[in-house]
Amino acid sequence: MGKNLSWWFCFSGVVAPIWLLLGVTVAGSFYPEYSHFNQAMSELGAKGSPTHTLSPLLNNYPLGVLFILFGLAVIKTFPTSKLAIFSGVLIAIHGLASFSAGFFSCDIACDLEAPSAEQNIHNISGLVLFFSLFISSLIWFFISKRCLGFKWFGWFSLVCSVIAIALLPFMAGAVESGVGFGLYQRLNYGSQALWVFVFAMVLLRRNVHS
Repeated sequence: MGKNLSWWFCFSGVVAPIWLLLGVTVAGSFYPEYSHFNQAMSELGAKGSPTHTLSPLLNNYPLGVLFILFGLAVIKTFPTSKLAIFSGVLIAIHGLASFSAGFFSCDIACDLEAPSAEQNIHNISGLVLFFSLFISSLIWFFISKRCLGFKWFGWFSLVCSVIAIALLPFMAGAVESGVGFGLYQRLNYGSQALWVFVFAMVLLRRNVHS
């Protein structure tokens, strides 16, 4: 991979979290009375929603491309570290899961009591989305010093992983109460998106000085 192409692949990791924030905000603005506090991001692309067609085109598919490119950047940057390569593969898998979650929509209101086959695939894609980045970020707690030459990114990766997993009970409670799920989901995904953003910045700096 040429240096300029490698730079752009790394830069996709900077763009992805920003795109996610703007894309969800814009899609939500086309959904009357949509609540970012209470409603899941998946509801933006749910069957029958006002943004059923717009949301995956604006969010899932472009984000899928960006995460795949960034995953490839990680793989190419650390060709001698099996764990680093595995983390890059997981990031690319996250991108593929984003495509899947967008193509297979959840039912209206993402009802969990009697989900359709399409929503079941969507839900599985959501699990892959979570665990792919969670495991990828956790890996860097163990290899940051060896691969990057400093420890702070390892501790940062651990904090992001802990925040993501710690929010799961709050998300489950919000499903039961019907209040606050959107907030907890955004904080959960946001912690992992922040990790990607910082990781991409680290790799860009490394690319400039290499």
